[in-house]
Order: sequence, then structure tokens, then C-alpha cells
Amino acid sequence: MTEHFVQPAQMPEHIVPPEHIVPKKVYFAIFFALIALTAVTVTISFFDLGRLNAVVALTIAVFKATLVILYFMHLRYSSRLTQVVVAAGVSWLIIMIALTLTDYLTRSWL
Repeated sequence: MTEHFVQPAQMPEHIVPPEHIVPKKVYFAIFFALIALTAVTVTISFFDLGRLNAVVALTIAVFKATLVILYFMHLRYSSRLTQVVVAAGVSWLIIMIALTLTDYLTRSWL
């Protein structure tokens, strides 16, 4: 039965997708950037910025999530189709948050 299945090592070169090998120094740089951003988040939390506390914390969190998605999930090196799918998902999330906020912010009792 297994003779009908072609293993990736037996496939012709034009069919097997090329692998991208990321150097370890890139992983370490991203790791230390994430640690530094976490330290910045903790440091900022001790300052009273009023309503901006949540905005600053969420901005740093979005930046950290972007680094994780781009490098640790290899989106930066993936195909254009994968990038379009991720962009569509993020766009849909923004639309859903915007629709929720329009309902919440337009209530008369607020």
C-alpha cells in the first residue's frame, strides 16, 4: 500500500517547496526584543497615564504578537497566499471589534 504514496524525499525538486532556515541569531534577537518589550510593559504599568495605560499596554502587546507571528510562526518567510489569509483574518477581527464598539459606544445610558 505504501508504494503508491510518494515520500517528500522522492519528489522531484520542482515540486518540493524550498525550506527557509532562519539563523539562530535572529531567534535570539527576537527573543530578547520580546523580553525587553515585556520589561517596558511592566515599567509603564507603574506610571499613572490615566486612560492611556490600556492603550500603551495593548500597543506593546500587538507589537509583540506581530513579532511572534512573523518570526516564530514563519509568516515572514511563507507564501503570499498564507500572508493574505492572515491579513484577511486580522481584517475580520478589526471589523468585528469595530462593530462591537459601535454598539457599545452608542448606547444612550453610557
